[in-house]
Amino acid sequence: QVQLVESGGGLVQPGGSLRLSCTASGSIASINPMGWYRQAPGKQRELVARITSGGSTNYADSVKGRFTISRDNAKNTVYLQMNSLKPEDTAVYYCNAGVVDDMDWYDDHWGQGTQVTVSS
Repeated sequence: QVQLVESGGGLVQPGGSLRLSCTASGSIASINPMGWYRQAPGKQRELVARITSGGSTNYADSVKGRFTISRDNAKNTVYLQMNSLKPEDTAVYYCNAGVVDDMDWYDDHWGQGTQVTVSS
């Protein structure tokens, strides 16, 4: 059983920063990729940023230059540093990981979500 546990959400003023973390645990052989998605009220879930085990990244256009994704492969952890936050960044942020387990099965896993609210 694989679990993703997120932390770091909260309330921040426009222009502020937050750092999200997500750690995967369980019967894990490898994880590729790891990423963050978000879902605002009334909108579809969208990709925010994704990173491969080799460090290749891609970002949504709306967050380029403001958000940075990174990962610690040894800790099975992915981070999302969010700077210059805007009210439109308000959403529930979900961690996502493509996991190969000890039996060599691949599956897509999601965290429970963490709320990020940008408001003055």
